[in-house]
Amino acid sequence: MSDEQLRGAENPPIRRLAEWDVERLRELAGEQGTPLYVTDTDRVAENCARLRAAFPDADVKYAAKAHTGRAVLETVREAGLDAECASAGEVRRALDAGFPGARVDYTAVNPPARDLDSVVEWWDDHPDITVTVGARDTLDRLAERGYDGRVCVRVNPGVGAGHHEKVRTGAAPKFGVPYDRAAEVVADARDRFEVVGVHAHAGSGIHGEEDLAAHRDLVARMGELAREIGDDELEFVDVGGGFGVPYHEDDPALDLDSVADATREALGDLDATLAVEPGRYVVADAGVLLTRVNTVKPTAETTVAGVDAGMTDLLRPAMYDAYHAIRNLDAGDAGDARETGPVTVAGPICETGDTFCDGRELPLPDRGDLLAVGNAGAYGYEMASTYNSRPRLAEVSLAGDVLRERETLAGVTRLERGGADE
Repeated sequence: MSDEQLRGAENPPIRRLAEWDVERLRELAGEQGTPLYVTDTDRVAENCARLRAAFPDADVKYAAKAHTGRAVLETVREAGLDAECASAGEVRRALDAGFPGARVDYTAVNPPARDLDSVVEWWDDHPDITVTVGARDTLDRLAERGYDGRVCVRVNPGVGAGHHEKVRTGAAPKFGVPYDRAAEVVADARDRFEVVGVHAHAGSGIHGEEDLAAHRDLVARMGELAREIGDDELEFVDVGGGFGVPYHEDDPALDLDSVADATREALGDLDATLAVEPGRYVVADAGVLLTRVNTVKPTAETTVAGVDAGMTDLLRPAMYDAYHAIRNLDAGDAGDARETGPVTVAGPICETGDTFCDGRELPLPDRGDLLAVGNAGAYGYEMASTYNSRPRLAEVSLAGDVLRERETLAGVTRLERGGADE
């Protein structure tokens, strides 16, 4: 086997749930309790390496909103990716994780005043930060704060794609200046700021021919716009990210090399550098959620497996009807082959939508079984909440290091104050 083939075997394009070390996951659940996120930072580094290999001449920026944990951000930085941040908080976390300002982009979407205030304050110490704006109004607000630094103009190309209508941004009026006004806005910005790029993003979870065709259309339109406004005066043309991963067990992995080739071809010849912003692709298959069965309830249609994780820990199934592979780590071993049947895995939240699957063919559960939920590294902990006054769960590395401590009820209520009479 050649070195290239060996590297490919060691760094496959997707890690399926079945490929995680069952005994190691059991050990971590025993040590830390459940629910629990397990994050493999080595896999994060591997995914970054694959992206850099597919886009060797591009600026690859990690969309930090997928997972902002310090260990993940540090791994991404060490792997050579920049940081694309959707809020001032994410900018702060990127800087704290060691990203220099030149490797941080702040994509301001209807930014609150306090976000702009903070980023402009940090700009004093990090003058190479880039602010991406999607409205002329945001340019005015930056100028009012004395900002005259690096700006990228976000464009709405009228082309959206993604796994769910709620994450298809490319045609939503919330995002970017209208395509037919983009040249005018760029000209205005050049009078007041250092315009370094233009930006667009089709959506999240792009996977499949229809989504990829929309992505290529977006890229082609951005190439045309860059040439119209003078690509020789731009540092980069950012065509977003959203590269998807296969959530179903039998879905094929994204052919990243083909996507990269098609992206370059659609963009066309430019003096500016291509930039991409993957998030989900970097971290999704680097994380699993572990949860334990506490209640087994047979019904006529399904067996309900009540577990200690819920939509407060992994929101995607409730919010997007998202599919996540589920594996019973205590079923299927030698001497414990289970009968299978329709199983509904349901959490403890007082909502009908608080389920991870409904009537899925799985080994029939026993109380105490440990379940693993796959591809939970992206938008898992990031979207966790304290709804129903449930403290947020812990996160550990595959090596066993505590990356985030389990929250306590005292932590949930620490900001509350009593009434005036108390």
